[in-house]
Amino acid sequence: MSVLSGKNIVKKYGKETVLKNVNIEIETGKIYGLIGRNGAGKTTLLSVLTAQNPATKGEITLDGNPVWENEKSLSRICYSRELSPVTMFGPNNFKVKDYLNAAKAFYVNWDGEYAKELVKLFNIDIKKKISKLSKGMMSAVTIIIALASKAEITILDEPVAGLDVVAREQFYKLIIEEYSETGRTFIISTHIIEEAASLFERVIIIDNGEIKFQENTEEFLARAYRISGDADAVDKATEGLKVYHPESLGRNKVVTVLADKPDENFAEGVQVEAVSLQNLFYAMCTNEGREAM
Repeated sequence: MSVLSGKNIVKKYGKETVLKNVNIEIETGKIYGLIGRNGAGKTTLLSVLTAQNPATKGEITLDGNPVWENEKSLSRICYSRELSPVTMFGPNNFKVKDYLNAAKAFYVNWDGEYAKELVKLFNIDIKKKISKLSKGMMSAVTIIIALASKAEITILDEPVAGLDVVAREQFYKLIIEEYSETGRTFIISTHIIEEAASLFERVIIIDNGEIKFQENTEEFLARAYRISGDADAVDKATEGLKVYHPESLGRNKVVTVLADKPDENFAEGVQVEAVSLQNLFYAMCTNEGREAM
């Protein structure tokens, strides 16, 4: 089993610290979901892990070998991020076929026939300039490159941005099919949590430049509860537990908690409900929940 590892990663831009002593391990053969609010450090973390951005401090390795300036390690990783219709020199006049040819030259396992199938599936005109594509079409190009790269570790940063619901469902289906057939590792960073949650074998939550949780998604959600009822009963039921996003309405109270095992007090005068990944993330990342994290 291969491991992409980041140890004690710090990333600073001037006086601002974007990543704060991050430790992360990505094992091959799993689908990871990376979630966090805007500005939490998701894109910075991914760019550092893939040597597109140097860490201020820390070490990034793949199977114990450095990733930075290591062609052998980098050839095993594909980081596909949002394309931009403009560059620092003006409109992005590269054509889709230029990006596909560049990917073919870089990724040793590039699957040209699969790329053609995906181009047809997403109805992409490869002769078109990037600057002339819609946001959804640009997202489709990043997906095509990521999947056709056949890279051992494939990272997609906001891959469904701008895609309509049909194209998003096509993407999720493609990920499942490719994972089932090849066992490739995928890391998917997305804001559309509810749709993608069922894909994630493991979830990584980043907040304010720090990794808060790295867990098996099913086990993580099995510990999460939404507790509601009379405020005193809720306080008693959740005593000693991490409480997120408390809400009060008159004498009633609603909280989200993480418990290592079901608490017997839950049965006494409170209502207990399961929590979706999106709702758990919301509860944990609201201002009221930050101290608990």
